Amino acid sequence: MAERPLTLMAVHAHPDDEATSTGGVLARYAAEGVTTVLVTCTDGRCGDGPGGVKPGEEGHDPAAVVAMRQAELEASCATLNVTHLETLGYADSGMMGWPTNDLPGAFWTTPVSEAAARLAELIRRYQPDVIVTYDENGFYGHPDHIQAHRITMAAVEQTDVPAKVYWTTVPRTAFAEFGRIMKELGVEWAEPDAATEPGPQLGLPDDEITTWVDTSKYGAQKFDALATHASQTENIFFLQLGQERFTELMGVETFVRVRVRDRTGAPTPEDDLFAGLR
Repeated sequence: MAERPLTLMAVHAHPDDEATSTGGVLARYAAEGVTTVLVTCTDGRCGDGPGGVKPGEEGHDPAAVVAMRQAELEASCATLNVTHLETLGYADSGMMGWPTNDLPGAFWTTPVSEAAARLAELIRRYQPDVIVTYDENGFYGHPDHIQAHRITMAAVEQTDVPAKVYWTTVPRTAFAEFGRIMKELGVEWAEPDAATEPGPQLGLPDDEITTWVDTSKYGAQKFDALATHASQTENIFFLQLGQERFTELMGVETFVRVRVRDRTGAPTPEDDLFAGLR
């Protein structure tokens, strides 16, 4: 038996990211007695304001959005039974190419070494066995997601603490299922096409995904956690699915294990982030 509980650390860019891609594993592993640590890098100021008002539009108050999203984040953590929440507090950089990318204090312009040093301090404090973050493209190219990847990998290199590191991903076969459900709901949907859309393709072929974690038992918690972030209009679609359909669509969370940062040698594919550690 381990002398201390196993520990999972998830490093995310914005308030609400924790619910969409890792809400299931945070809830599942908390229920299994694992210590869970969420690190949120930015304050979410470039998110929607009340009523869906967008950054730059009349009525969008960044300070008010920050306060609202912090409250939502805390409610999400309570729903998922996250043990420790840490916020780095960098300014949300907005989408790639927005003027907010270059504002003083924006996460995107923060030197990687500076932010990585702060994250490394948290890694040393919490001693996570497993760390989860994004891939080098931040999954879909958001600057704050890319930066979260960069600082996480730099901090892991500095500390050499975790036994395993994972990047979140989605199987490309899931996009077809997502499209089917969208069409059922009467929503126009075009599956991402690598031949016509520039940049890295979203997701991975199924055979390149190392880790498939069944979190369907925790679908209600994941749904409720996302619902705490209902101020963000991109989440409304998922909430409109209803809990049952939401769990059907998002009840398995998928990851790529970073082999150069793995000390377990556990065989893949695997169904547990802690395979080889318990």
